[in-house]
Formats: sequence, structure tokens, C-alpha cells
Amino acid sequence: MERRIVYSLWQAPFAAAKMAPLTAGGEIEKARRVLDVGCGPGTNAHLFAHADYLGLDINPGYIEHAKKKYGRKFLAADVTKYEDAEKQGYDFILVNSFLHHIDTPNVEKILQSLSRQLAPGGSIHILELVLPGDWSIAQGLARCDRGKYPRPLEEWRALFAAHLEIEKFEPYPLGVLGITLWNMVYCKCRGKGA
Repeated sequence: MERRIVYSLWQAPFAAAKMAPLTAGGEIEKARRVLDVGCGPGTNAHLFAHADYLGLDINPGYIEHAKKKYGRKFLAADVTKYEDAEKQGYDFILVNSFLHHIDTPNVEKILQSLSRQLAPGGSIHILELVLPGDWSIAQGLARCDRGKYPRPLEEWRALFAAHLEIEKFEPYPLGVLGITLWNMVYCKCRGKGA
């Protein structure tokens, strides 16, 4: 799904349900300074119209599209090398279905980098694809996903806990007509020792 139009069409029917843990808890409305990591073609930018927003993605095609469509700040960069020029930190860091595209050593580098980007009192909000243990439609779709690293729920928990302080860790389904197509997890975290 390297093409932004395919990506957008594939995500559109599930976008609201996928973001439900953030919208239900009022987390988005509280955000003041936002870093959207792995922002793709900018599909989350509209949620943060009230905030100082930066979308970050390594794909320059996604970034160019996002800049034109949303008129917000976007940057093509590797998150592990990104440094906040303003040195203020971010009170809200969003990682939306990005980490299952990354191998474990690089996920660890990303989580360490994100922890350094937080402002005092800030939170990292991670929405991620879960690989179910039992055969199901959700397991089949997770295995067919372009991301090569969907992980079981407990592996996500261990990975996040190794680098961040977990405040919430909530699995939830995405699907249609009562059929679970994807299993997701929402994790709200802070930096270690924050």
C-alpha cells in the first residue's frame, strides 16, 4: 500500500473506530503540541486542528501529499534521528499503526526516541495491530498485512513496558457486522521515570 490513494481508501471505513480509544477518553481535545509519528498521507491531521501539529513520516511522497492537502506542518524524516528544533517537547505523541512495520530492534530505538521527545507530563498514544494466537479472520488479515511484524498482545505489552511507563493498555476489535477483522491495542504511556 505504498500508494497514498490505496492507503486512504483501505483505512477510511475503519478510521473512526480505530481512533475510538482516543476520542472516547477526550485525549485528542487535551492535546496542545502534537507529534504524529508515521503519519502516512496525513489522515490524522484534521483531528488536531486545535493544536500545534507536526506529522512525521519517512515516505516523502506521503509528506508532499499531506502538505498540499492539509496545509499543516509535515516533515519527511526518520523518527530515531529527528530532533525538535524548538526543544519544547510534545505533550501528545501519536503512533498509529506504524510499529508493526518495524522489526523489534528498531521499534526499541523508536520507543526510546519518543520518550526523549515528550514534554513534562506528556503522553505517547500507540494504536497497534495485534496478531491473534488462534486461527481467525483477524489472524489471517494480520498475517497478510503489509506490515511484516504484527505481534501478539503480550509481546506488545512487554515491548512497551521495557521502554515506557504504561498507563493504559486496552485491546479492542475492529470489524463489520459483528465480525472481527483486526484486533488492535491502545496503549497510553509516559517516559520511564517521568
